[in-house]
Amino acid sequence: MIRRLEVDGVPTLLAPTTGPMHAGLAFRVGLADEPLTRRGITHLVEHLALYSFGVADYHYNGATGVEHTYFHMRGAEADIVKFLNGVCAGLRDLPMQRLEVEKEILRTEENGRGEAATDGLALWRYGARDYGMPAYPEWGLTGLTPADLQAWVAHWFTRENAALWIAGPDVPAGLRLALPSGARRPAPRPSSALPVRPAFFHGPANVVAWNAVVPRRPAASIFTGVLERALFRSLRQESGLSYTVQTDYDPRGDGTAVLTALADALPEKQDAVLGGFVDVLAEARAGRIDPAEVTAVVNQRCEDLTRADEVGARLPGLAFGLLAGRAPQSVDEVLAELRAVTPAEVAEVGRLAVEDGLLMTPGRTTADWAGYAAAPDSSPEAVPGTSYASLDRPERRLIAGEHGVSAVDPETVVTVRFDRCAAVLTWPDGARRFVGEDGIQVHVEPTLIGHGHAVVAALDSRVRPELRVAMPPRDPSRIPVPRPPAMPVPAAAPASRGALIAGLIGLAVVILLCGGLGLLMSLDAMVDSEDRGYGIGIAVVSLGLAAAAGYGVYRLTKRLRRS
Repeated sequence: MIRRLEVDGVPTLLAPTTGPMHAGLAFRVGLADEPLTRRGITHLVEHLALYSFGVADYHYNGATGVEHTYFHMRGAEADIVKFLNGVCAGLRDLPMQRLEVEKEILRTEENGRGEAATDGLALWRYGARDYGMPAYPEWGLTGLTPADLQAWVAHWFTRENAALWIAGPDVPAGLRLALPSGARRPAPRPSSALPVRPAFFHGPANVVAWNAVVPRRPAASIFTGVLERALFRSLRQESGLSYTVQTDYDPRGDGTAVLTALADALPEKQDAVLGGFVDVLAEARAGRIDPAEVTAVVNQRCEDLTRADEVGARLPGLAFGLLAGRAPQSVDEVLAELRAVTPAEVAEVGRLAVEDGLLMTPGRTTADWAGYAAAPDSSPEAVPGTSYASLDRPERRLIAGEHGVSAVDPETVVTVRFDRCAAVLTWPDGARRFVGEDGIQVHVEPTLIGHGHAVVAALDSRVRPELRVAMPPRDPSRIPVPRPPAMPVPAAAPASRGALIAGLIGLAVVILLCGGLGLLMSLDAMVDSEDRGYGIGIAVVSLGLAAAAGYGVYRLTKRLRRS
């Protein structure tokens, strides 16, 4: 039985469990709340708040997600009190002497983490805003100051923007959540970089991925399970094309949920995997949902939910729901909703999901043949302004204008307008990368355009200073320089008339000697039958040399006439 109460003004969920006691403190702030210029700030706050614990005898952790940041601990009551009280103390007084060290730790962590297979879906669906942030590196770390972090904590890490869960018999004695006062912060409104859906874009050669946004409801969770079973059966069991097939259901604070699916592929099998994947989605769009599959998924979900409730695994999700304004449901209420889901409701979710779908095709494969529009990877037009040809590749041009910057080549145009710019990455050597809110980027290398540093200075003056993100210095070997122009191949000196005439005389002698010898040996072979083969061989070689000399005479005669 879940009890709802408050601890120091923080809404709290308490539930007895069969396992060890554990607790967590969640805040309604995550990657989706960070502007690109501050990407990484929430993660940095999380690290600094946990610094004082070092190597502890109990298990604790912190995590920064898309919408939430939370601190979790499993252990004895006294340890939980020490941990949660310490987290609040750390947030009130972040150890700023650790700032630069923790930045380096986060950079190292990011370098080892690599890119997730589904990161591209976030970037192409949302661009460089809100829910697209998981696709971007933590570029904002370099320029963050103690004042930036203190302002971020004061805005987001407050008691009104927090929720606590405790899996145990009661609130541990001595627990004090000494957090500053603030306000509840709703989840951001999702942006969109997709003018048309369903859409596709090119991704890595070894995976097919897809996502969709649908209203949050039990039928959507069931559809995700039905889709996974259909993909697994088609791509692994029946065709043996994929090894990993999985789906995910991720509810959000705005009342929607993100459905994600992926399947791996060998590069030589990517067309077949894509085709099988699209076929399964087409079945869902047509409403072909097997009632037996729905029943199987419902039963599995109910079993998983019962086990999760016994050990308190539902509590984090319920705490996140509190932050979104959702009242916690008992396990019996959720079970009843799941068992009431019908195949028709699941089919309706499938239709909505496929119509909203974004498909990541493997390598250079496409999905226009299946009714998916190509997601835009360029801009409709260039900005008016001054055009600068590339010193490296003359067919490319940079256009610098009052309202934006464009890069143009014979095939594409990419434009970032200053009033829709998410960030400008700035390197000490003068390089700039303009990132538009739609995810389009324009990179400027001053060494590759005429008067490059003056152009960069003019562009800098037209961008709001708060959009600038300082990047670390580049190795000099990574700064591009124009390719030197190709050296012309010197023409051969024309031969003199005397040399040409001497050549003609020499070739004429060869024609007379070889031609004559060839004729004599031909006559001899006709008369002398014993050495006929020997005579014919000499005749063929001699006449061939005479013919080659004749061709030489022809070429020299033409050159002699031109001279």
